[in-house]
Amino acid sequence: MSQNFPLRISVIWSPEARANLRAISRELAIQILHCLDRYLSNRSGDVKKLKPPHNDFRLRCGDYRLFFYPSGENAIEITAIMHRREAYR
Repeated sequence: MSQNFPLRISVIWSPEARANLRAISRELAIQILHCLDRYLSNRSGDVKKLKPPHNDFRLRCGDYRLFFYPSGENAIEITAIMHRREAYR
């Protein structure tokens, strides 16, 4: 019996997103990476397309928001990781 798993998506990290992740405590950063991995492996998670003027998507990971947009057919580019109180200002 074959199972249809979604294709893995490659991730491109912007320099700002890397800096954001490094600024977060290690435990929270690991939780965010697990949340991202869960989304990439089976497309589960709280993902929402943002309204203009933003043209990207956000993945909700606890109190943090991971912002990304599609970059090609099988890739996403992560642009920022922010706490929810700072994310939409």
